[in-house]
Amino acid sequence: MYALKNKVQLIGNLGNAPEVRTLESGKKMARFNVATSESYRNAKGEKITETQWHTLVAWGKVAEIAEKYLSKGKEVMIEGKLINRSYNDKDGNKKYITEVQVSEILMLGGKDMN
Repeated sequence: MYALKNKVQLIGNLGNAPEVRTLESGKKMARFNVATSESYRNAKGEKITETQWHTLVAWGKVAEIAEKYLSKGKEVMIEGKLINRSYNDKDGNKKYITEVQVSEILMLGGKDMN
């Protein structure tokens, strides 16, 4: 059960191609967004779809896989953990971010919006 303390699994579609950077150390970092959608019927019987956007960050080999195989619209399953961090914007205001640090990516095929 220890491994389940901070674990996230998402299935969704990429909102953009991964933005990949190579750090001075040579290690790669990829940042991308995935949309997940849930549908339900409201009291009037109308179908309502709600979409949530998730910011994902991948490092090293996982970032290399993301760079090589992922593109906008691709359906993926990711597994990772939640990371919370903060920074000061250009006006000096403290901003808080929650991201998913990706440990595994599975390409599901699905829609291709290219």
